[in-house]
Amino acid sequence: MMIRPAELAAIRAGTIDLAFRRWARPRVVVGTRMRTGIGLVEVTAVDEVDPAAITDDEARRAGATSRGAIVRGLAARAEHPAWRVGLRYAGPDPREALRQTIPGPDEIEAITARLDRLDRASSYGAWTRATLDLVDAHPEVRAPDLAALVGRETGDFKRDVRKLKELGLTESLDIGYRLSPRGEAVVDAGLTEPRVRAGRASGTPLPRIGAPATRALRGAGLTTLEQVAEWPESRLSALHGVGPVAVDRLREALADRGLTFAGP
Repeated sequence: MMIRPAELAAIRAGTIDLAFRRWARPRVVVGTRMRTGIGLVEVTAVDEVDPAAITDDEARRAGATSRGAIVRGLAARAEHPAWRVGLRYAGPDPREALRQTIPGPDEIEAITARLDRLDRASSYGAWTRATLDLVDAHPEVRAPDLAALVGRETGDFKRDVRKLKELGLTESLDIGYRLSPRGEAVVDAGLTEPRVRAGRASGTPLPRIGAPATRALRGAGLTTLEQVAEWPESRLSALHGVGPVAVDRLREALADRGLTFAGP
């Protein structure tokens, strides 16, 4: 179920708790927890609804300006039933905490065994360690470029990286990937000496704002929220690639940290 970034922010804030969709059959069930850019969003209800019966209050709870806007949005694919989906913010993605957790010897042994099973199940041979090493050597490099380095199709490569992400070993960025602290510990456990890596930027990482905006901020030397807070909103908006959606996400992330854009 696709949810737009502005709607996700409103779900987290509690101002949106409904969505309306046209589906041949429900694509989610009550209790489904979807991983999104804001964390987990839980489905609290799924009911078939007559668009003509949608109320102004329901439209407001779905983030629309009027019930007419909802009805117009449901006009497409009218051959399918309309569904009213209840939604709520269910907290941060648990993988975020997992990525920061440094495993002990027993846990590293269990992770290593899991990587071995993934290798054995592969139709193209062992790939887990090679992929971890590739991401480690080329952080923040686009997935197509990484896949090309090892002669693989981008889609297949990205699916494999997602398997490592499920174990808390990698982090997806707006541009490419990097190993998590957990992933670095697992890689280093297989080496005679820990690998020397560039230090992580101190401060709060930027939220997911899209590749163009990330490149623009990076080009301006902005890699943390604390650095962004030193810039006025107008100056950030003037950067090529930083659009209104990116600015909104930055504003929300700053607010979560008790920060704001600098004054004019």
